[in-house]
Amino acid sequence: MRLHQRFSRWCIVAAAVVCTVAQAHTAQEQPSQSDQTTFRSETDVVVLHVNVFDRRSDAVPNLPQSVFHVIEDNQRQTISVFSGADVPVAVGLVLDNSGSMISRNHMVLIGGEAFARTARPEDELFTIHFNEHVQFGLPETVPFTSRQSLLHSALSRYHPAGRTALHDAVIAGLEHLERAANQKRVLVVLSDGDDNASRHTEDEMIARARASEAIIYTVSNATLRVGLDGDPGVLRKLADVTGGLAYFPNTDEKVVDSLDEVAGNIRRGYTIGYVSTNLARDGTFRRVKVMALVPGRTGLTVRTRDGYTAPTPP
Repeated sequence: MRLHQRFSRWCIVAAAVVCTVAQAHTAQEQPSQSDQTTFRSETDVVVLHVNVFDRRSDAVPNLPQSVFHVIEDNQRQTISVFSGADVPVAVGLVLDNSGSMISRNHMVLIGGEAFARTARPEDELFTIHFNEHVQFGLPETVPFTSRQSLLHSALSRYHPAGRTALHDAVIAGLEHLERAANQKRVLVVLSDGDDNASRHTEDEMIARARASEAIIYTVSNATLRVGLDGDPGVLRKLADVTGGLAYFPNTDEKVVDSLDEVAGNIRRGYTIGYVSTNLARDGTFRRVKVMALVPGRTGLTVRTRDGYTAPTPP
């Protein structure tokens, strides 16, 4: 989807914020296949999915709108829509299935099932398994599921072998998330960061991630691969530009713990919307920063995507 098309459809899709949207903008209800109430503002709204973490990397829930401050290109913005509600999510698990993971396949299965256990009926989950090929775990006729039995089958469908096409797999995951009905979208990438088989470059992958509204969490398996360090820089960058976190566990057990932690944290975020004071449709990239100033609390870290690309004239 082109960036200006995505920007024009940036709107709030959540019943929890209907009242706020109605006060902030003239809205028009649109039908949704998922029967969720959808409101499209006549004014372009920049939507940010925001997570706040404490020093232990635990997500901090139940913060009021008043503690949040949005800065775009050094200009303070006025928050017009806010929600801390626990909303349905669309989650893609992007799992390294190269030959180096042969002895770790059981660990991937156990970690992935953390998401199966926490899935709710309205969630949309899928898996991608990559070596030099990028393959979806679910049947072709089932783009998403929340059923534990289907997710278990998807996780164990392929056996590790071959080389590594990380860039292609991440891009495929981002493109598949565009099909989701749920507006909160997450990729969880288990990889060491190396790539030796992709058609796409690292820069292309980062650009796609930055243009997406998805949050990417990365979990490194580099320390589990004897003699290989991987590329931690690319894993950090993927997380940073999208507002996620990068995890670097050093044992199989900690990999599973990291995946379990991500499964819980993705539900404890906030949705913040604002109309930019910069009304120019010039196609420029605009830097965004969100701060949470909570009286009596220190050490909080706010994570959200690092910016967005403004639309261009029709």
